[in-house]
Amino acid sequence: MFSGTFYLLMIAIGLAAGGLSALAGLGEAAQFVVAGTTGVLTTYLLRQSRWGRASRPSTQRNPDINLDIGQTLVVHAWNADGRTARADYRGAAWDVELEPGAQPVPGKFIIREVRGSRLVVGNGQ
Repeated sequence: MFSGTFYLLMIAIGLAAGGLSALAGLGEAAQFVVAGTTGVLTTYLLRQSRWGRASRPSTQRNPDINLDIGQTLVVHAWNADGRTARADYRGAAWDVELEPGAQPVPGKFIIREVRGSRLVVGNGQ
């Protein structure tokens, strides 16, 4: 709805340009051309701007879709590879993978992403 409001604003700018062309004394056909061209051009420019592009985070990392993201879990020991482990979370054993840059030490971790049945975690604060 928010982005739709901006598109309606662009059409209103086109109509205002048509009104200004009427005040300038242009004919009816010219007013329609000015209003239509301005409306289409401003809508196109809005679409090309950063406000017109919809940025959707991956569903694997979106806490609005997956409520596990941002929750904490405890990893007691890491596997020999230093990047994976098994941890209990919500009453079940999960495969856990360490995100790049995180340290493989036992303790609390924050879930950053869910990939199938694997939790990608980062060091907690």
